[in-house]
Amino acid sequence: MKKTSNYLFVYGTLLDAGNKFAAYLTNNCSFYTKGKLKGRLYDIGEYPGAVADSNSPDYVYGSIVSINNPITVLKQLDDYEGFGADQQQPNLFIREIKAIETEGGFIDCWVYLYNLPVKRLVLIESGDYLKYKDSDQ
Repeated sequence: MKKTSNYLFVYGTLLDAGNKFAAYLTNNCSFYTKGKLKGRLYDIGEYPGAVADSNSPDYVYGSIVSINNPITVLKQLDDYEGFGADQQQPNLFIREIKAIETEGGFIDCWVYLYNLPVKRLVLIESGDYLKYKDSDQ
């Protein structure tokens, strides 16, 4: 049986109140809790990209939302994130289920992970995109 979840971990532009897809999430999801994913966060330009790494000492910080209608919402987000067979290949992001750490334990969540090389990208050392974006960098 294929693994699925009604939860989504967001860590980048989907947390930005000025983003139209963040507004879409607000209307179609409910905030559940804060969370973090073992891995690294990179500055890709207009948005960040997370790379999961269970052996990393670093974390990517974000929020977990409960999705009201996962099939519809994830289809919209797949288009936004450039994920799917009908998108440019290789996909910019891939959508996977990862165990996200919360104060109450781990929750399996969908998360969009960066899918291209990171060699020339700037590491966001704090792992917190909104804090990074608000700083002078």
